[in-house]
Amino acid sequence: MLEIEGDVGAFVVISSASVYRDGQGRTLDEAGENGFPDFPGPITEDQPTVDPGPATYSTRKVTLERRLLDGSGRSVIVIRPGAVYGPYSSHPREWWFVKRMMDGRRVIPLAYRGQSRFHTVAAANLAALIATALGKPGSRILNAADPEAPTAAEIGALIARHMDYKGAILPLDAGDEKGRAAVGWSPWSVPAPFTLGTAAALALGYTPSTSYADAVGPACDWLRRKNADDWERNFPILANYPVPLFNYAAEDAFLSLIKPSY
Repeated sequence: MLEIEGDVGAFVVISSASVYRDGQGRTLDEAGENGFPDFPGPITEDQPTVDPGPATYSTRKVTLERRLLDGSGRSVIVIRPGAVYGPYSSHPREWWFVKRMMDGRRVIPLAYRGQSRFHTVAAANLAALIATALGKPGSRILNAADPEAPTAAEIGALIARHMDYKGAILPLDAGDEKGRAAVGWSPWSVPAPFTLGTAAALALGYTPSTSYADAVGPACDWLRRKNADDWERNFPILANYPVPLFNYAAEDAFLSLIKPSY
């Protein structure tokens, strides 16, 4: 990228909110090993990050950020998004709910009482932020997130309403401090809130173009049109999650223990 900077007006670099570390040095990349990061409130752009290097996804993102910010003579706009969603996503977390509803699951268990907050950002909001930032010369780092951070239960309810799902979403106490749960773990299930502050983007003149409630419908419609039988090939990131996403046998065994009628 530095080799071609003479041919561009500015760089917009999509990094990740996963680069942030908490006061004890805990990160998303190593949550299963060292415990989940715990931030006192919405994360701002001045929160410390992991060190640059080749070790993990996040350390490589920080390497990218710093190489460009330190080495480019052009404006460099680093965007740190939350959980990006929308039609054509290669990492559609919504599939966790959509597939269950399409498969006719009568009960969908949800860890951490469904109260987990893992901040989302619509692709449309990401685009709106980029357009705003490009109109303001200068290098900067900006978080990208939806106006509100819905809970996992709220996400499920919004998807259920759009899908006309008649089953139940069952909050569970299951889960641990490392962000894991044998049953009910979703791609948004975290033991402590992971939310982003967007004051810097708003001060720049950015206005969100949509909300999760309004934007999740088209994402669900697109997922329903995909080949459900080939989801592992279509969505390899989801297929490689460390926790199996659709272990229905484990769910059924658990549900039969707490209420045989399930």
